[in-house]
Amino acid sequence: MAEVVVVDDRVTNRNILARLAQSVEEGVVVRTFASAREALQAMLAAPPPDLIVTDYSMPEMDGATFVTLVRSQPGFEDLPIIVVTVYEERDFCYRALEAGATDFLLSPVDHVEFRARVRNLLTLRRQQKMLAQRAAQLEEVLKQQPHPGFWGPQADLRLLLDSLPAAISVADEQGRLVYVNPAYAGLFATTPERLVGRLIGEAHGEDFATRHAVLNEKVMQSGRPLLLPNRELLENGQETHALLTVKTPLDCPTGLGRWVVSLSLDVSGLDFAQGERRRAHDPLTGLPGEEMIRERLAEELVRGRRHGRMVALHLLDLDRFKGIVEAFGDTFGDELLAAVARRLADRLRETDYLGRVRSDEFAMIQTGITRIDDAAELCRRVSEAFAEPFVVAGREVHLSASTGITLFPGDGRTVETLFRNAELALMRAKKGGRDTYRFFAAEMNTAARRAVALERELRQALAADQFLVHYQPKVDLHSGRVIGMEALLRWNHPHRGVVRPGEFIGLAEDIGLIVPLTHWVLQSACRQLREWLAMGARGLQLSVNLSPVHFRERGIEFMIERVLAESGVPPHLLELELVESAVIDNTRTAHASLRYLQKLGVQLAIDDFGTGYSSLSYLRRLPVHRLKIDQSFVHNLEKGSSDEVIVRAIIGLGHSLDLRVVAEGVETEAQLARLRELGCDEAQGDFVGPPMSAEEFEERCVRPLLAAAE
Repeated sequence: MAEVVVVDDRVTNRNILARLAQSVEEGVVVRTFASAREALQAMLAAPPPDLIVTDYSMPEMDGATFVTLVRSQPGFEDLPIIVVTVYEERDFCYRALEAGATDFLLSPVDHVEFRARVRNLLTLRRQQKMLAQRAAQLEEVLKQQPHPGFWGPQADLRLLLDSLPAAISVADEQGRLVYVNPAYAGLFATTPERLVGRLIGEAHGEDFATRHAVLNEKVMQSGRPLLLPNRELLENGQETHALLTVKTPLDCPTGLGRWVVSLSLDVSGLDFAQGERRRAHDPLTGLPGEEMIRERLAEELVRGRRHGRMVALHLLDLDRFKGIVEAFGDTFGDELLAAVARRLADRLRETDYLGRVRSDEFAMIQTGITRIDDAAELCRRVSEAFAEPFVVAGREVHLSASTGITLFPGDGRTVETLFRNAELALMRAKKGGRDTYRFFAAEMNTAARRAVALERELRQALAADQFLVHYQPKVDLHSGRVIGMEALLRWNHPHRGVVRPGEFIGLAEDIGLIVPLTHWVLQSACRQLREWLAMGARGLQLSVNLSPVHFRERGIEFMIERVLAESGVPPHLLELELVESAVIDNTRTAHASLRYLQKLGVQLAIDDFGTGYSSLSYLRRLPVHRLKIDQSFVHNLEKGSSDEVIVRAIIGLGHSLDLRVVAEGVETEAQLARLRELGCDEAQGDFVGPPMSAEEFEERCVRPLLAAAE
C-alpha cells in the first residue's frame, strides 16, 4: 500500500490530483493539505509517505522552500517529490529541482502523463526501500567477517551473494575490484573471474571508472551510504540496463583503508530507461541536459586532477531571447534555440562538450586548455558565430549572447563551486551589456554570499510572519480629503529592524517569492480595508503594487479574484499599480490578465509614469484608470522648469484620455500648491502623509473621515 501526499491551496486542484493519484494503482492512500506548513507538520508526526505532489505557488511558502524543508528532515532525503506549476517560465521549475524536487509537471496536468510519472515514482520508491534494506543487510554481514581474507572460510556467504539477483561489487581505494557476483558480471556480458583483481578502468573503460571514482570518493569521505538519485544507463553492446544503485563504505578486513560496496538493481523493465534518455538529453536541441553536463564536468575534474590539466566551464545566456519569444511566439523561439545549438556545436572542438542547462542558457566544457586566453578565444569564436543573423521561418533575427567563465583548478575544485562561480560571472557579464563575457573573480563571491544570506533570511521571514503592511495616504487635491492609501510592504527583520522593499523585492522576484509575498500583502491589506469599511469609512480605495513577474504567465487575476471574494472588499475599491514595462514586456499575458481584472471591476494605475515607454498606443488599448507621475519630476517642480513642462504634459495627456492623474513624492507645500494649479487630481508623499502602520493610519486618517461624516 502506497501513501501519497497532495499539497495545494486550491481545493479544486487538490481534489483533481487526489483522484488521479488514487487511480494509479490499487491501494493508494492520499492525504491532502491546503498549506505547505500544515503538510509539513503532519508528515513529521508520521512515517514518511511514498510520494509528495505539491503546487509551486502557494500563499505561505513557495514550492522551492517547501521542498528544501522536506529534504532537510531525517528519512525524507530520498522521498520522490513532484512539483506542479503554472509557470511555463522554466526558471521556477529549475528552482524547485535545485531545491531537491524529483520531477515537475505543468498545470493543468496531463492526466495520462501524471499517472505514468506517479506510477513510475511509486515503483521506484519500493525499489529504493528494498535496495536500502538489502544494502544494510549486506553491510552487516560483511562487517562480521573475522578473517583477513575477504571470504576466509565463509563459503556460505559467498554462495548467498552469488545467488542474489542484485548486482554486487566491492572495490578498494585504488579502484580495484575485490569481488563481483554473477549478476554484476552479467551486466557486462562476462564472468566474475574475468573482472576480479582488475582496475575498474581496465574492466569497464575510463568513462565508467571516472564516474564511479567520484562517487566512491564521496562515500569513503562521508562514511555514509549513498543512494544515487538517478538511474544509470549502462550499455554493453547487446542490451541497455537502467540501474538503481546504492553505495556503502566498508572497513577493509585487513584494517588498512576502506572499501566501497555497490549494490545495483536493474529497473529496465519499468520503462525508466527511455525516460532517462529523455531527461538526459534536451528533446528540443538534442543536446545533453544539465544533469549530464554536471556528470561530464565531474569526470573532467577527475581527469584534470589526475593529469594536472585546466578545465573551463562556460555558461552562455542569450540576450533579449524572452522579448523575441514575446514578439514571435513559442514555436519560433523553439526553432531559434535549435538553430543556436547547431551553430554553437560547429564552433567547438571534438574534445569540448556542449549542453543546454535551461530555457535560453547553454553550458560548454572546454578541456585541454593551457592558458586563460584559450577560454577567451572560445568566447570570441562564439561571438563570431552570432555575427550572422539567424533565419527562422523565413525571418531574420539578430542575436547575441553573454557568457560567464570559471576555471579549474584556480576558481574551484568541485562541480557545485564551478557552476556557482560561472553563474556569478554570467550575471556580471549581463550587467555589462550584450555580447560580453566575464571571467569569475573572487570578489564576486562576497556579493554572492550576501545575496545567499539574504535569500535564506527572506524565506525564513515568510515562514515566520516577519512582514507587515504600512499605508501611505492619498488625497484629492480639489477637496483635500483622504480618498485612499497605498499598501507598502515592510520586513520587520529581527536584527536590522524595519527593512524597506527596495532592499529585497528584486531578490524576491528572482527567486520566485514575489508571488506568495504579493498574495500575503493583498490578503492583509484587503482584510484591513474591510474593517475600515465596516467602521463607516465609505469609498476608501486601496492601492497595491504588482511586479512585472506576475504577468509572465496567467494566474495573478485568479489570485486577486479569490482574495476579493474571501475579504468581501468591493472590486472597485482595489487599485493595482503596475509599471509600464510589466505591460510592454509581457504583452499577451498582461493584456489577457488585465482585461479579466477589468471585468471584475478592479481599477488599474500605471506607476512611475514618464520613466518608461510612455506609449500612447498601450494606454489606448488597456483598461487603465490612473497615471501616477514619477516622483523624480515632482521633486524638481518649479515654474518654467523642464520637469514642470513634463508634469503639465502628463496631466494633459491623462485628462485627454479620461484618466485621473496622481503625483507621487510630494514633499513640500509649494509642490502641492503647484500641482493643484496644474490641475493634478490626487497626490501622495511625505508632505501629505508618510507610510504608517494600520493603527496610525486609522488614528490619523480614518477616524477624522468618520468624524467629518457625522
